[in-house]
Amino acid sequence: MESVLLYILGVLIIVVGLVVSIGLHEVGHLVPAKLFGVRVTQYMIGFGKTIWSTRKGETEYGVKMIPLGGYISMIGMFPPTAPGERATESTTGFIQQLATSKEPARRARYFDTLVQDAREASAETIGAGDEDRTFYRLPVWKRIVVMLGGPFMNLILSVVLFAVLLMGIGTAQSTTTIGAVSECALPSTAERTTCESGDATAPGAAAGIEPGDRLVSIDGTAISSWEESTAIIRESAGKTLSLVVERDGEDVTLSLTPLLTERYVYDENGQEIEKDGEPVVEAVGFVGISPTSELVQQPVTAVLPAVGEAVGGVVNVILNLPQRLVDTAVAAFGPGERDPDGPMSVVGVGRIAGEVAALDEVPIASKASAMLGILASLNAMLFVFNLVPLLPLDGGHILTALFEAVRRGFAKLRRKPDPGPVDSAKLMPLTFGVVIVLGAMSLLLIYADIVKPINLFG
Repeated sequence: MESVLLYILGVLIIVVGLVVSIGLHEVGHLVPAKLFGVRVTQYMIGFGKTIWSTRKGETEYGVKMIPLGGYISMIGMFPPTAPGERATESTTGFIQQLATSKEPARRARYFDTLVQDAREASAETIGAGDEDRTFYRLPVWKRIVVMLGGPFMNLILSVVLFAVLLMGIGTAQSTTTIGAVSECALPSTAERTTCESGDATAPGAAAGIEPGDRLVSIDGTAISSWEESTAIIRESAGKTLSLVVERDGEDVTLSLTPLLTERYVYDENGQEIEKDGEPVVEAVGFVGISPTSELVQQPVTAVLPAVGEAVGGVVNVILNLPQRLVDTAVAAFGPGERDPDGPMSVVGVGRIAGEVAALDEVPIASKASAMLGILASLNAMLFVFNLVPLLPLDGGHILTALFEAVRRGFAKLRRKPDPGPVDSAKLMPLTFGVVIVLGAMSLLLIYADIVKPINLFG
């Protein structure tokens, strides 16, 4: 029962953290929009039916039933098609709301209908005197600031969370204290993980190493980190070493002979290296001991590199997203396993958080560290994903504003009339297509996370 409650708690922590991240993302849009004088009619967290709202001034603030996104509604997102024509209202958020006209008029071309509907959808909500408070009338740099505000807020949140994680709690690092000693030596290619009669005794157990021993020196070389001991052991197969360990406050000298064995070769990301479709192995010394770990606080200089690594990981996933989605679909509808580094939905993230919270014999500090890491990585993902240069994402609006600036700049250089604002309403068919693709992607990932979840804990 306790593990079930902890699982639920872990999921709730991530849900609340995600909702807060979404809310602050929208604050990043809301504040500069209001500072620049744009009329903001709604600030909403979630989608679907409104479960709570209140009006303060000209803006309605509320929460909707499905907490998987958010938006603010600004008047005049699209410019009018002719002088004197009224601007329309649109929204900006994690997932744009595509307004549709209530007019049942039939039009010959479907795409033209989308464009016209986008212009006419909420023109009636713009009162007299609000024409100068529309979004499209802002200078380009102000529009970019408004659109960058949301992703920038997620970046700041990621930095803060990584700072708390690394500087406050610390990261798990191997110590020089022995945590476990293998009873037998199994080859890396063995399918079983338990010892059977007839298996060779592991060198560590044969030497008399015990859990709790602290490594002091190997063959006269003082050991200050687990990596130092590993490097010596790997290069000393078949060689008898003098091992000094601290046990119950006293130094104990043992005789250790590492066994020559084959081990898989891994890259810097912990992935197996393959050649011609087969995993690469190397002959190294093996003892059969593993370390304990402890949380070690990191300096402030470790924060930004951690954020950069998280951002880089998200960029890599997005650049390879088509193939990763294909792999996810193949795994979800077939017998294969999911890629642990592949994309997942909020359902998958919540499941992992629940499993972390329910783990037995794991210190609370380690669980808190894992939760902060998940939330920090989520905000790094939101930062990158929302900068993808496609409407309705923030990056699409930024690209549109930059294109307008370039177009006006060229017109000025050529002494041509100002071409005016970009008619972004013409991009509504593309926007509609992107929304459909994002929706299909979300459904695939949610389905995969339910029927074939990523397994990180064996």
